[in-house]
Amino acid sequence: MMRYQYHTYKIKYYVNASHAMRWENGEGKQHNHTWEIVCEIHSKNDQMIVFNDIEKKLKEVCDTFEGKFLNKLPAFQYVNPTTENVAMWLFNLFTPRLEELNAELVRLEVGESPTRSYCISLY
Repeated sequence: MMRYQYHTYKIKYYVNASHAMRWENGEGKQHNHTWEIVCEIHSKNDQMIVFNDIEKKLKEVCDTFEGKFLNKLPAFQYVNPTTENVAMWLFNLFTPRLEELNAELVRLEVGESPTRSYCISLY
């Protein structure tokens, strides 16, 4: 049986940002998280990618919400800034930037705490 190796790069970021949940009867209390963002990236052509190049692309996105109240960002004006929605938002922002490096985001994990994360994986 032939086995194939699948190589990925793994990059972690930590971003401080706050959010408040929107409920039927109003908005919850604003609270801060140190969001852990873990990206697994695959080179589409199996060539090496310089870590700094990947980090630069991801940093472009992460810097836009460092220290911010997520509810005030245009992306969350009408969308509840849950961990799930933050993960989908980040996945959609990271993907085109990584494609510029001929790379694909194959897994994204976004955690609002060490025990609560949401993952998106391509398969």
